[in-house]
Amino acid sequence: MSHKTPIRILVVDDHHVVRQGLVAMINKEPGLHVVADTGSGEDAIGLFGKLKPDVTLMDLRLPGIGGAEAITAIRAEYPHSRFIVLTTYDGDEDIYRALQAGAQAYLLKGMFREVLIEAIRAVHAGLRRIPPEVQARLSQRVGSHGLTSREVQVLKLIARGKSNHEIAETLTIGDGTVKWFVKNLLSKLGVNDRTLAVTTALQRGIIRLE
Repeated sequence: MSHKTPIRILVVDDHHVVRQGLVAMINKEPGLHVVADTGSGEDAIGLFGKLKPDVTLMDLRLPGIGGAEAITAIRAEYPHSRFIVLTTYDGDEDIYRALQAGAQAYLLKGMFREVLIEAIRAVHAGLRRIPPEVQARLSQRVGSHGLTSREVQVLKLIARGKSNHEIAETLTIGDGTVKWFVKNLLSKLGVNDRTLAVTTALQRGIIRLE
């Protein structure tokens, strides 16, 4: 066992079994120590302020305050804080949000233990760990035209089966304006009909079925 100060880790995941598994796995490793774990983004912000962990493992999908929002909130106060995002989601929009928020590593939950442990040590050392397949998705996202918040609103209403007229009424805009938004978002997503637009947006994590 190393006599160096262990790397102090906060684990945030709303699935109790997953969280306990991560804690047990990490605590078995020499030089790593989990100082706290929680299933809530809100609690994560409070715990971070109290404990100032070296590295935080953050799930993206949390009840209430999501992982990306929690990272943003913590980094606003502690800009040198270090995060590894752990998630089952690999839509490029999820990756984009996490990295925009300031995560240094993005790992899918199916990764091997060695990959996680190496990522913790790397991030603690100030390095980034973005797997090649994730990097490829990210470069694709950065190279494409992002949708505006209004276009995403329109897309969500299309996904709920709303007609252009119904969308216009919901958003209190003109029918012609809706047509213009639809034309724009089809072009940005590289598709030529509404069904494909919804399918593509779901695959990329831009919208979710509610």
